[in-house]
Amino acid sequence: MAGNVTTPQAGECDASTTVAMPDAVAPRVWVLLGKGAGGNGQMTSLAEALGWPWEPRQLAHNWLEACPNLFLGASAATVDRDRSDPLEPPWPDLVIAASRRSAPVAHWIREQSGGRTRLVHLLHAQMPLDGFDLVITLPQYRLPRLPNVLHNIGPLNHIDTGAIEAAAARFRPGVASLPRPWIALNVGGNSSSYRLTPEVAAQLGREASAAVGAGSLLVCTSPRTPDDSTAALFEAIDCPSYLYAFRKDDPDNPYRAFLGLADRFVVTVDSASLAVEACATGKPVQVFEWTRRGAASTPSQRILGESAYQRLIYNGLVKPPRDFDAFHAELRSRGLTTRFGTGEEPPAGRPLDDMERAVDRIRALFPGTLPRNPTTPSASS
Repeated sequence: MAGNVTTPQAGECDASTTVAMPDAVAPRVWVLLGKGAGGNGQMTSLAEALGWPWEPRQLAHNWLEACPNLFLGASAATVDRDRSDPLEPPWPDLVIAASRRSAPVAHWIREQSGGRTRLVHLLHAQMPLDGFDLVITLPQYRLPRLPNVLHNIGPLNHIDTGAIEAAAARFRPGVASLPRPWIALNVGGNSSSYRLTPEVAAQLGREASAAVGAGSLLVCTSPRTPDDSTAALFEAIDCPSYLYAFRKDDPDNPYRAFLGLADRFVVTVDSASLAVEACATGKPVQVFEWTRRGAASTPSQRILGESAYQRLIYNGLVKPPRDFDAFHAELRSRGLTTRFGTGEEPPAGRPLDDMERAVDRIRALFPGTLPRNPTTPSASS
């Protein structure tokens, strides 16, 4: 098994628009799939969580996709019909779509239905937000707080608890000799906003070692962790530990196992996924922060001012860079994380309920429907 064990030397308002459905009738749902695996995974996870029968509609686009959505409006002109699934009656009651390319198509489908179809959009649309029944977004996309905008924290991907439990069972013998509590230290690395230097990595190693008390560290680096920073981190750790340096396509990567084994987590500030996946376990999570590189705001934001910049976002004229300050502030405000190394007590640990919040808001658009049934078969099964 890879890795080595060491011991030390001595957000929201309710949606404003609903549509009545006949009693005991589930809405007809279309999921507009694109070319991004991440967005597709979130949409299908959400559709399955709703428990209503749903149908995938795979879209491919032509050169017109480069046109701004504000100019396209409600249009299927960007769809390459030969490479896409049919878009034809009977029209759905609900369309779930994500990101920029599918937004004009979703609006076009609603027009074909005579305005009956409800639109739920994930992440960002780069179209005026008042054209959607519900937008489910993340803090880093900087969308304004509006009645039809649900601000979640993390992506709506399915957490495979069975796979986590299986990985934990397989790795448990390799860490069984380490004293509890087990603190997983999940490390990111360089990004557009942060640079994990060897100096910062060494600081993390020292501070994490000091914080374990009578316990141990379960350390896992990532594809973005520089080799020299990994070396500095491992050298600075002087407590009982299991150390794993990331290797591509390694079946013995213990990251998933650590999600199941750890009693609590320390994650680095540069990664949204590390924080979200740790929070999804319902265990205490702390975030190690260091100084970001460059300005947190964009040149347009600084020149125009926040109010004018927000209007550009609202109308889909700009796609703002990801705002990790807003992301982590939201985690803290919901009691899911605290800052590591500041004396703040670790959070008590609570499950991330983003999927439940999203499902409840969508179901509120369709009063009188069948109760949620996760076993309802989908058209994609």
